[in-house]
Amino acid sequence: MKQGIHPDYLDCTVKCSCGNTFQTHSTKSEMKLDICNVCHPFFTGQQKFIDTGGRVQRFADRFGSAKDTVAAREAARKAERAAEVEAAEAKRQTERENKAAEKASRAASFAAKAEKAARKAEVEGAAAAATDTEVVVSEAADAELDAVLEAATDAAVETVVEEAAAPAEAEVAVEESPAEAPAEESPAEEAAAE
Repeated sequence: MKQGIHPDYLDCTVKCSCGNTFQTHSTKSEMKLDICNVCHPFFTGQQKFIDTGGRVQRFADRFGSAKDTVAAREAARKAERAAEVEAAEAKRQTERENKAAEKASRAASFAAKAEKAARKAEVEGAAAAATDTEVVVSEAADAELDAVLEAATDAAVETVVEEAAAPAEAEVAVEESPAEAPAEESPAEEAAAE
């Protein structure tokens, strides 16, 4: 035999499902059996049904039930999908609320602009009415002012004419009587008169 290529040949303990144990040699140290020479129908003479369902159950117990695994996986998928749907619905609800808030703010802005425009139109209407009143008043004031100016102009013309005539009369009066010219008062006489 070639060295180093063969497995170790060990003492092996064999255990049967019926409870029988015995020793033998093998490459494994322990073996578990479903049926042995003590419980086999050939050696016992009794009929024994081997439960094939039991084998499936033992497989499921050993490696996990596929049904339970599939059910758990499906439950996880459903929970994940429900969470996604709930998150999407919450997102849509948030978007709706944001849109409604934006719409309300725009409506408030438009209402404020409309109120401002109404106030502006009211002020402009009042200003236009005042302008119309001012036009009527200013026309009356202009007519009155024209009359006052005309009267003032007439008075000024008369004053200028009188002033121009007064020096001529004064010259005539001086020529006629130089002694009748008024005498100037001295400062002492002015102080006494006061």
